[in-house]
Amino acid sequence: MIDLYFWPTPNGWKASIALEEMALPYTTHLINIGKGDQFDPEFLKISPNNRMPAIVDPDGPDGAPVSVFESGAILMYLARKTGRFYGKTERDRIAVEEWLMWQMGGVGPMAGQAHHFLKYAPRLNPPQDLPYPKDRYRAEVGRLYGVLDRRLAENEYVAGDFYSIADISIWGWASLWEGQQQVLEDKPHFTRWLDMMGARPGVRAGRALHAELRGDHQDKQSQGFLFKR
Repeated sequence: MIDLYFWPTPNGWKASIALEEMALPYTTHLINIGKGDQFDPEFLKISPNNRMPAIVDPDGPDGAPVSVFESGAILMYLARKTGRFYGKTERDRIAVEEWLMWQMGGVGPMAGQAHHFLKYAPRLNPPQDLPYPKDRYRAEVGRLYGVLDRRLAENEYVAGDFYSIADISIWGWASLWEGQQQVLEDKPHFTRWLDMMGARPGVRAGRALHAELRGDHQDKQSQGFLFKR
């Protein structure tokens, strides 16, 4: 039984979806990022960067327990553990890792900044309604989704003709395209992929995990933990 340290966010969904898709049993430990649970000393022993998700696998390498933090590292670990969603050949794995790194270095950070400046910053006290970062991150997310659309014009899935952890890593952020003020009319292949991913039972189950706890973090306490530490 894997221990999942989780809150329902796009990064948290990567781990919950992977566990569901790989049919791995897990126990969920909620890390309420709006109340500062991510700074608890016991959690920092598992995730020193005070970010979730994180996992503890009691059946790690050589049968010994192991903890893993960072969502991309969790996906790679689970894919190696199960032999699933990493491709069959070295070329497959190269493609998976390329697009996984593309998500971790591009889509995740840029979409996260878009959410911050488009949704949260204007509601801070005092408001920070800043046209330059809003335009910058909105445009960069649009550029990245254009890259993805062109890739998906040639491939059913992101890494090729097979479902992989690269798809899992991207979907959570991409599914929130409306909050990033994007449009889909000019991205038909991206749209197809979003619909296909959203129909997968494992994706739906991972996305539904404690979905009722998602909030807008508009209170001062949440903003202090999320934006000022």
